[in-house]
Parts: sequence; C-alpha cells; structure tokens
Amino acid sequence: MKGLFAFGLGLLSLVNALPQAQGGGAAASARVSGTRFVIDGKTGYFAGTNSYWIGFLTNNRDVDTTLDHIASSGLKILRVWGFNDVNNQPSGNTVWFQRLASSGSQINTGPNGLQRLDYLVRSAETRGIKLIIALVNYWDDFGGMQAYVNAFGGTKESWYTNARAQEQYKRYIQAVVSRYVNSPAIFAWELANEPRCKGCNTNVIFNWATQISDYIRTLDKDHLITLGDEGFGLPGQTTYPYQYGEGTDFVKNLQIKNLDFGTFHMYPGHWGVPTSFGPEWIKDHAAACRAAGKPCLLEEYGFESDRCNVQKGWQQVSRELSRDGMSGDLFWQWGDQLSTGQTHNDGFTIYYGSSLATCLVTDHVRAINALPA
Repeated sequence: MKGLFAFGLGLLSLVNALPQAQGGGAAASARVSGTRFVIDGKTGYFAGTNSYWIGFLTNNRDVDTTLDHIASSGLKILRVWGFNDVNNQPSGNTVWFQRLASSGSQINTGPNGLQRLDYLVRSAETRGIKLIIALVNYWDDFGGMQAYVNAFGGTKESWYTNARAQEQYKRYIQAVVSRYVNSPAIFAWELANEPRCKGCNTNVIFNWATQISDYIRTLDKDHLITLGDEGFGLPGQTTYPYQYGEGTDFVKNLQIKNLDFGTFHMYPGHWGVPTSFGPEWIKDHAAACRAAGKPCLLEEYGFESDRCNVQKGWQQVSRELSRDGMSGDLFWQWGDQLSTGQTHNDGFTIYYGSSLATCLVTDHVRAINALPA
C-alpha cells in the first residue's frame, strides 16, 4: 500500500539471537492447480490479510499472539514485508535488514536484522500460516527502491535496469530465499510491493520481472513466485487503473513463466473511482487469470467508510469467482493489541475482535467454508 506512516510501535529491547527457521520434509506446502491454490493438500479459495509491521517486532510474544489471532480467525495467508532498507545504520536496537551504500552494502543477519524474520517464519510454521514475503518496496516506506537510488544513483524508473542496484537486490534476494528455502511456511516470494514505472514502456517491468523470477527459481525450485503489482494495465474500461501509464500490463505479465499467480489491489478512494468500480475490477482480473490458466489473488483492498457494507460486497464477488479465476483475497490490514499498545491504524486497519472483524473476517471465512469443494 502507498504511503505507510512511520513505524511507531515502540519496539522493545531485543531478545537473544535466534536460529534460522527450519522446515521439515518437502518445502512447498502451497502450489497451484490451474486457476486454484492448493494449500496443505486442500484445493480451494483462501482468505488472508497483510501485516507490514509483524516482521519488525522485537517481542516474540507479540508475534505469537498476533499469529494465534490470525490463525484462530480462519485466515490462512499472511503477506509481510521481507525488506527493511536503510542508507545509514540506525542507532540502538532499531530493526533494519539491509544497509545500502555505494561503498559497500551490508545485509543484517543479526538479532535486530533477519533474525526477526526468522522468528516470524518459525512461528508461522507452527501455526500453519502461509507467508507471502515481499522483497522490496516501490514506495519509500522502509527504504524501498529509493534507498537503492540513494546508494547507486538514477531514479525509481531506472531502478529496474540499474546494474548496481539490481546486483545488490539479487544479493538480498539470495540471502532471504536461502534462509527459508526449506520452510513450509512460505506461500510465495514476491518481487516487489506495488512495482510501478511511471511513463515507461511496459516491457521495462515485464523484462525485469522475467529476469528476477527466473533468478529466484534457480534458488528455490518449489515455492511459488509472484509479482506483487496492483493489477494496472488491463483491457476494458478507460479509468485510471485500467490504463498503462504506471508501466504495468497485467495480461502480459501473466505470461511470465516463473510467475505462478497474478496479484491485484483495490483502493477506489485513492484511485478516484467509485466503490461500484470494485466488482468489475475483480471480474476483469479473474477473466485475465482464467485465460492465462493461473490463479488470481486480490492481494490488498480497503475503503475508508461504510467499510462492512462496501467490502463484504467485494468479498462476495471474489468468492463467487472461486472456480472462475479467483482463488483468494487478503484485506489490508490486520490490527491487534500488542504489549506496546494498539498497532498502527491507517484508516484501513481491521482490529481483531472488533465488529468490523466479525463482518469482514468471521462472516467471510464462514462463507468460504460453505463453498462447494
């Protein structure tokens, strides 16, 4: 999602150094079968959510409690940030994953670095939660592509073809993927959160996504791979999200061999379209995925008002397409009560135990469970 506010959860003192997450047996417990996801042997439609902050928590109990609540709510997929890029090393125990500099970059594998992601993966393993791990951010929150630009020059538009930036990005991918290549908690590796290339030919992102997904496949033969885009660039309507100005072509990107499923997001309030835009947006992406023979995942969605009525309608449309291109949805974003207080409310947050959670989580999961096998 665009424009996350600064992470302000008041991180606590770091715990002792943690071992890397370990998997047992076959690594991949998620796969695709035509236009449907298969998780732990079950083929169907799956609900989930997003939590950008959970991998940055330093209190293990907070991680465990959050995942307990997600699991008990019937949600199966959790999308998280697998990046936290800086240009200057923070002081104290602030969590950071990678320091980017032209003189030499550093991947932080310490207790305030990737060991925090290690604990999240281990905790997810024990609860049967499947993680989508995004590997870089288009937006500037937690560093993102701009942190690479600060270190290696260029612009965010040239980031996709900047040799030094891509070399370091691939080093980071290797460091993360290799840690969890045997973990059954990994649902998918995600190339980026909402990649855009404003004004670019759509071949820029297409070629980059082809190269990076091919690279990830050399590191991990089993887990799924996806792009993480918003689904812009689609035949049909003429409104902004359907246009190609952000440099993505949804239909073309679905043809990339090593991208296993399509993603799209939905924020009518941010995009200048009415809420009635939602059903056709979902149907048009499902049709594109059906034509490509791959599942579609509504990976982020939210609205700022009348949220129960608006979003449950979107959920119903997506569920009705569960055998016709759609195979899951993840609302933005999960909210919970931590030892440090309530998690960040960006106007889209759905808090555990709230009446809104009953409407958009409990009732939605019940409806999914009632779908024909």
